[in-house]
Amino acid sequence: QVQLVESGGGSVQAGGSLRLSCAASGDTVSNNCMGWFRQAPGKEREVVASLDTDYGGSYYADSVMGRFTISQDNAKNTVYLRMNSLKPEDTAMYYCATRARGEGMCVLVPASWYNYWGQGTQVTVSS
Repeated sequence: QVQLVESGGGSVQAGGSLRLSCAASGDTVSNNCMGWFRQAPGKEREVVASLDTDYGGSYYADSVMGRFTISQDNAKNTVYLRMNSLKPEDTAMYYCATRARGEGMCVLVPASWYNYWGQGTQVTVSS
């Protein structure tokens, strides 16, 4: 079993920045993909970014490209999501998740592909 715990959410004004953290513990998932997702009220959960934890490849949704950066600290078993130039439309509950990479790359895939999830951290951006 893999446990994921997110932190770092909060309330900021438009144009501000936040860094979300996702700490992993328990059974490690080798050759895995880490993903950040978000879900706003009344909307489906959408993928924001994903990371190949072995080879470092990263992928971003068009809506966050150039503003968000996914990264990892292997020593801390932690994945981060740095969010700059935040917009009101970035307001959502943010979740991290992990899945086995298998034969493919860690490209952006739907939430249903992921096996383990954190509890989420709220990000609110005011105009």
